[in-house]
Amino acid sequence: MSSYMGVHVSDQWLQSQFTQAELRSLKAKFIAVKNQNGKVTVGDMPPLMVKLNASNSMFNEEEITGILNEPDADLSNEIDFEAFLKAYLNLQGLASAKSGASKQSSSFLKATTTTLLHTISESEKASYVAHINSYLGDDPFLKQFLPIDQATNDLFNLAKDGVLLCKLINVAVPGTIDERAINTKRVLNPWERNENHTLCLNSAKAIGCTVVNIGTQDLVEGRPHLLLGLISQIIKIQLLADLSLKKTPQLVELVDANNDVEELMGLAPEKILLKWMNFHLNKAGYEKPVSNFSSDLKDGKAYAYLLNVLAPEHCSPSTLDSKDPTERAKLVLDHAERMDCKRYLKPEDIVEGSPNLNLAFVAQIFHQRNGLTTDSKKISFAEMMTDDVQTSREERCFRLWINSLGIVTYVNNVFEDVRNGWLLLEVLDKVSPGSVNWKQASKPPIKMPFRKVENCNQVIRIGRQMKFSLVNVAGNDFVQGNKKLILAFLWQLMRYNMLQLLKNLRSHSQGKEITDADILKWANNKIKHTGRTSKIMNFKDQSLSSGIFFLELLSAVEPRVVNWNLVTKGESDEEKRLNATYIISVARKLGCSIFLLPEDIMEVNQKMILTLAASIMYWSLQKALEDGESSPSPSPSNGTYTATPDASPAPSVSGEDEISSLGGEVSNLNIDDAASDTTVSSQLVNEEFTAVE
Repeated sequence: MSSYMGVHVSDQWLQSQFTQAELRSLKAKFIAVKNQNGKVTVGDMPPLMVKLNASNSMFNEEEITGILNEPDADLSNEIDFEAFLKAYLNLQGLASAKSGASKQSSSFLKATTTTLLHTISESEKASYVAHINSYLGDDPFLKQFLPIDQATNDLFNLAKDGVLLCKLINVAVPGTIDERAINTKRVLNPWERNENHTLCLNSAKAIGCTVVNIGTQDLVEGRPHLLLGLISQIIKIQLLADLSLKKTPQLVELVDANNDVEELMGLAPEKILLKWMNFHLNKAGYEKPVSNFSSDLKDGKAYAYLLNVLAPEHCSPSTLDSKDPTERAKLVLDHAERMDCKRYLKPEDIVEGSPNLNLAFVAQIFHQRNGLTTDSKKISFAEMMTDDVQTSREERCFRLWINSLGIVTYVNNVFEDVRNGWLLLEVLDKVSPGSVNWKQASKPPIKMPFRKVENCNQVIRIGRQMKFSLVNVAGNDFVQGNKKLILAFLWQLMRYNMLQLLKNLRSHSQGKEITDADILKWANNKIKHTGRTSKIMNFKDQSLSSGIFFLELLSAVEPRVVNWNLVTKGESDEEKRLNATYIISVARKLGCSIFLLPEDIMEVNQKMILTLAASIMYWSLQKALEDGESSPSPSPSNGTYTATPDASPAPSVSGEDEISSLGGEVSNLNIDDAASDTTVSSQLVNEEFTAVE
């Protein structure tokens, strides 16, 4: 694997304001302008800042010019990278001030994991440490390091090798990571540590975490604010896992009419939790609705009413009689503890209105005792409303893929969230920049139905321009929530992104359009060149169900990544499952950000098989480019190009760092920009492409 070199800034304070992912991305953009113009000048800054969206769209180019430049400034003066970073920070600060400080998203998964101040909550850290000690205390490998002392920074030090985070992901969503793929030696070398972090970040995305601004180097350095942000998301996913009709059909009791059930299915988990809480508070006679997990819970009264109705046997009249909010909060926690709810927060956390800890506490109460109906008729109705297995798996894949793109909207339910058209426009603009006419788009919330149709009609027009198959498909089909057509469109969009990324890598050579057949040829030839005999006829080939082909392909692109002692023959269903789970974790460990499930390999799901093969191909080709950049440049007389040392492929500012990913699969990488930033030896790239020619 190619070596990793971080971007270093002489000003340590300035460096501390950015993650390595952000620094590498910004450096790539800076170098691109420098390569194009010979230098970066004062006059280059405003349009570059607009392109980077440094001001979060709060200022236009003319306003940015006025902010950055003195009235009589010489626009031809050259600026260095550090001055560029300071200007970028300055714009972000002014934009935040103008917007009245950064606004919190309605979804916890979009909570920013990096801020200019990089402050962390000691209460949250203590809560997460308690959670980790509780759930991982008996882990065969980690028990030698646990329990973690809440008063120290042991959490951040222990997380530096990646094992803890990988194990925590498996606690949140069991089976996500094949633990055979985790490097668990007591002392890891840099490569092994990097593999664990790569596996962690790709797996975190595969369970729905937003890791846009986190790179493996940030985890290696143990950056507290980034680690806590990631740990917070993982734990919340675990705590909110049951808040869906599929997992808890009893939630149907929260709504009356059938159309309200669809609305419930489209809500974020924390919104369902609030709805559940208000449902019980209303029954208990509490008149003030709870709309957040912060200020509305500070006095502890809502908690007292909620616990009294859920567990009256543990009720204490003194809870509501208490005049002191801190004392009332303590009595609330005592009540919850008698219900066997784990105590991860202190009375002060309730009084101070900690949103993350309050949300976690309410989720624990729900998990322990939800107080919902056992009416078999209602439950049967809820179960009828859930999708079949295949539809659910496809929805899951596309939801996770979209959430990995780094767009503003976070998807909770694809079928509900695409119906106003806005989400699809955001995805299209990410996949094909400039394709959306935003002047003709309506931003949510959209009250007028025809505005939703207009958005969806634009989606269809753009899809046809991209040569998607959309015969007899109209925007209203999306507005009406036609699941079959929505899935078909999203597959074409995902596949388009995947092939475009591969095509852009080929542009370093003498490229042409990439097709499914090219990916198939590449995979077969890659294995053939290792001396192995596995070969598939197409991506429906039933021999793929054993997993052997993909294990040989992974070994071909990186020989050290597969431990053949762990591979089965793939004959029985159990052996196929073992191989399939291992394939997915090994691919993520390598650097592929993929969203398929073991069942997709076992059942040879053609679409998901294609994305897996393409993701491995993308990683291999990108590795060839990076190796070409890190090697000495051949003489121009050899007919090759000179590599530019500082211009390594990097994601856009909204993207993340070292994770090699493939369009459909992941998204945060803006290959167009990276491709323009870098020149490499065409010989090296051609060697990788010989399998496709």
